[in-house]
Amino acid sequence: MESEVSSKSNDAENSRSLWKVVAGSSIIASMCCIPSIVLVMFGLATVSTGAAISDTLYWGEDGYSWFRPLMLILALIAAVVGLIFYFRNQGICTLDQARRERRKIINTSILVIIISYLSYLLLNYVILTEIGILLGLPWESSRVWTK
Repeated sequence: MESEVSSKSNDAENSRSLWKVVAGSSIIASMCCIPSIVLVMFGLATVSTGAAISDTLYWGEDGYSWFRPLMLILALIAAVVGLIFYFRNQGICTLDQARRERRKIINTSILVIIISYLSYLLLNYVILTEIGILLGLPWESSRVWTK
């Protein structure tokens, strides 16, 4: 009975760690738009400055063409590292154990990558766009559902 309780709490903890991987990678991938929204929201920048920052980081203007691909690569690396830690906590530490549990590893990895990508799309193109529009940023043309 005690092992069932500890097993359930361990499963809940592991699922929370997977959600942290998904959320972390989505936030990293959205770093082209988050700074401008945060700066405008807290009054540290004007709307025009926030729009200029997001345009520079998203479209790669003024020599920042490296920023967005770098954030996407860092998000992928964060997801992979998070998956490695997740599987290590599951007791899969050697290549032999990984071969035995390869179906679990592949399915979990594919699921995490897909959910991370979908949450990035939702965060960046729906949630942050709407917050930016509410704050006065000129992002109406980037709404997905008005095209």
